[in-house]
Amino acid sequence: MARSETGIDLKRRLRRFQAWVRLRIPYGFRLVLGVVLILLGLVGFLPILGFWMIPLGFAIAALDIKPMRRRWRERRRPRD
Repeated sequence: MARSETGIDLKRRLRRFQAWVRLRIPYGFRLVLGVVLILLGLVGFLPILGFWMIPLGFAIAALDIKPMRRRWRERRRPRD
């Protein structure tokens, strides 16, 4: 599998996961869940927990914080 295909697939999966979180998890709880994932990601050297939790926590927390949401949308827009 080519490197670009892997990156596109990862982005697609992250967008699909964000949509699922947006629909299934209540508004205030998303921010709490994002912070918990970030904090657990900081101890990523432990088994089961991992550093992958940090960006996932930011992505989930960004759904509830307007400035972060705007920045996330700007990054997703294709640049000319």
